[in-house]
Amino acid sequence: MINFEYKKSYNVEDLREIVRILRAPGGCPWDIQQTHESIRRNFIEEACEVAEAIDEKNPDHLKEELGDVLLQVLFHASIEEDAGRFNLDDVADGICKKLIYRHPHVFAQEQADSVGQVLTNWEELKRKEKGQATDTDTLNSVARTLPGLWRAEKIQAKAERAGFEWPDVQAAMDKLEEELGELKTAVAEQSNVEEELGDLLFAAVKIARFFQIDPEEALGGTCEKFIRRFAGVEAAVAAQGKKMKDLPVSQLMVLWNREKHPEKAQSEEKEGKSS
Repeated sequence: MINFEYKKSYNVEDLREIVRILRAPGGCPWDIQQTHESIRRNFIEEACEVAEAIDEKNPDHLKEELGDVLLQVLFHASIEEDAGRFNLDDVADGICKKLIYRHPHVFAQEQADSVGQVLTNWEELKRKEKGQATDTDTLNSVARTLPGLWRAEKIQAKAERAGFEWPDVQAAMDKLEEELGELKTAVAEQSNVEEELGDLLFAAVKIARFFQIDPEEALGGTCEKFIRRFAGVEAAVAAQGKKMKDLPVSQLMVLWNREKHPEKAQSEEKEGKSS
């Protein structure tokens, strides 16, 4: 039996102690076996669930998901503490020093009268801090584990700060058309399809940036729209007493177009009844 004090309310230090107990000899066999690598995906999934709670504007859900992320932070820090490399206090020390260094307009004598100036100063201080001597260094610093569309967006933004940018949205659209043509050729030749598809997506992100659209959110919205329309198609098929696989694609596309253009479908249906 472990020596643990049950409380009506717990704090961060209590969570830190619980993680220590779980990972200590005699604790939880699963927790003891985990490594940074084994729970890497858990961290990503928990962060995504925080984002979902934010989108829902649900404080209770957000509180819960932030707790899951906090657990991940403490768990990784506990692994390093056991290895003798650093602990949670070292993590806090590092981020405190970083925040103080990157906010000289708050903690020192520098001026920053606008958000734009704050961001400019932040990037300059970050380059010095990270030893980024060239603009290429700043592009290379963008995490390769980011979702592809976000990574493309950040790389393009940093390239723009260096002066490398299309003059207007039409030039970006022309590039998108060019990349689409190259993809069509690649598909026809069945060669370099992956590379050309990547080029097309990268060019599409450029369009998003001109309109200040988050490309991940845009794609996310399209995914939700696809699910809604798919559900409508499936319901229409089920009303016929059939399953999706029972119908040819041509018939499914007719149902899809009805979901895509419901006003047109309703109009055609009324015309058919009147005739």
